Amino acid sequence: MATPKDEYDHVFNLLQQHHEWFQKSIPLIASENIPSPAVREAIVTDFGNRYAEGWPGERVYAGCRFIDQVEFKCIELMKKLFNAEFVDVRPISGVVANLAVYTAFTEPGDTLMALSIPCGGHITSGKKELGGTAGAVKGLNVEYLPLDYKELNIDVDKAKNKIQELAVKGKPPKFVMFGASVFPFPHPIKDLADAIHSVNATVGYDAAHVAGLIAGQQFQDPLREGADVVSLSTHKTFFGPQHGGILSWERNAEKIKKATFPGMVSNHHLHEVAGLTIACAEMLEFGREYASQIVKNAKALAQALYEKGFNVLAEHKGFTQSHVILIDITTYGDGGTVEETLEKTNIIINRNLLPWDIKEGRHFMHPGGIRIGVSEVTRLGMKESEMSEIADFIKRVMINKEPLEQVKADVEEFRNDYQKTHYCFEDATDAYKYIKIR
Repeated sequence: MATPKDEYDHVFNLLQQHHEWFQKSIPLIASENIPSPAVREAIVTDFGNRYAEGWPGERVYAGCRFIDQVEFKCIELMKKLFNAEFVDVRPISGVVANLAVYTAFTEPGDTLMALSIPCGGHITSGKKELGGTAGAVKGLNVEYLPLDYKELNIDVDKAKNKIQELAVKGKPPKFVMFGASVFPFPHPIKDLADAIHSVNATVGYDAAHVAGLIAGQQFQDPLREGADVVSLSTHKTFFGPQHGGILSWERNAEKIKKATFPGMVSNHHLHEVAGLTIACAEMLEFGREYASQIVKNAKALAQALYEKGFNVLAEHKGFTQSHVILIDITTYGDGGTVEETLEKTNIIINRNLLPWDIKEGRHFMHPGGIRIGVSEVTRLGMKESEMSEIADFIKRVMINKEPLEQVKADVEEFRNDYQKTHYCFEDATDAYKYIKIR
């Protein structure tokens, strides 16, 4: 029978195995990234043991002398990165950021418009019957923005018509959320902002996936294009710890502050705020180069996969303008099976619904697509030539049907040269090195 010490040791063994595995893997999950050693150092500090309810300088708790200074610095740096008048860094995740935004700008029973989940929308803007945050938690009625399947983007004319149709029915949207989980191209905020504002609705933008590209000036600038409020998470293309944030104009500051606290958070994970502050400094210094390389890598990987026989979507548009690639994988199986097979070779991707999957009888466990993101491999120093090698590994597995153990061995050898975190001030510790402090 296992003793408590046995269980204790077992958990640490699993943690170390995870680190060792990722040292030998190709991480291509679009919603993940690797923080720098400096960010890792910040998030294991004593800040993680403290409380700081409220706005910095107006805390409910004592002992925040240094915590307040760090949080004010985080706000200052994020304002610079996003050219925002107001920033709240207290949401502890992108989901909490979206809930705070809904709380600030809507009431239960209001109508939200956003992309459906099969069309790339996030579960935070899902309907009640799907368990989505907007419907099930906030009590919003959700209407879908129409997607042009070929363009992989919002259909502007159909969206305008739908907004007007809802207004005529006496149920105009109160909030329209741009942004998505599958987000290869900038959304048409400029083209729709006037139509949205004409029915007195708020323009929101979920930048969770593309915050690093926006900060690096490589995607779009939602606040300048008509957005009233931007929500984000800080660990996807933005290479910080897992946390969240809200950007807006000063006119919305008080309602957002109140929605965040006491509405959504009590203590807001102060060690993550410290890590985010470090990541902001890194992004200010290295963000443009990093974001530019992400887009180059995504285009290069998509092109290489396409040339090797994969049905990468939106070929006529250059496949992507962000970090993400969407592939119809049905020629070689379903997304769930492909995900599982590639993982056996240490290639980590995720299955993903295609916009037409539900109509064709597929579901999220075994969809028709896979989603690939290049943020993390870019942070590891890989460039266009490495994208061609990665595409070849995937081809060897899915098309050539080579023995999985042989591909896995070659993947591990390939990864030997990419163990450091790039686009940061200091890299003394390897990216996935397990650090023992016991």
